[in-house]
Amino acid sequence: MTEVSTIGLDIAKRVFQVHGVDEAGAVVLRRQLRRTEVLKFFAKLPPCLVGLEACASAHYWGREIAALGHEVRLMPPTRVKPYVKWGKKNDKSLPRRRPGSTPAPAARG
Repeated sequence: MTEVSTIGLDIAKRVFQVHGVDEAGAVVLRRQLRRTEVLKFFAKLPPCLVGLEACASAHYWGREIAALGHEVRLMPPTRVKPYVKWGKKNDKSLPRRRPGSTPAPAARG
């Protein structure tokens, strides 16, 4: 297994997404972690670059992960947007359509 050089960490309320790549940019790691597992996970890794979307809780996680020897970089939300894969996260909340069907007309009120 190749060594992880960069990790992207998507933080949320309960489950965090971890995406790790090596020096060549090949995906080495994809995992979901609960809050209690995050620091244990990063403690086992060799020092690497960790990118987080800047928000209130990102500052806390950044300090904790940096204390373990990793280099942490916080990115503004506008810089994170290009990394988001549309259609993967919130599609469950959207109504489903069968392929080839037409959408219902908008209600007039």
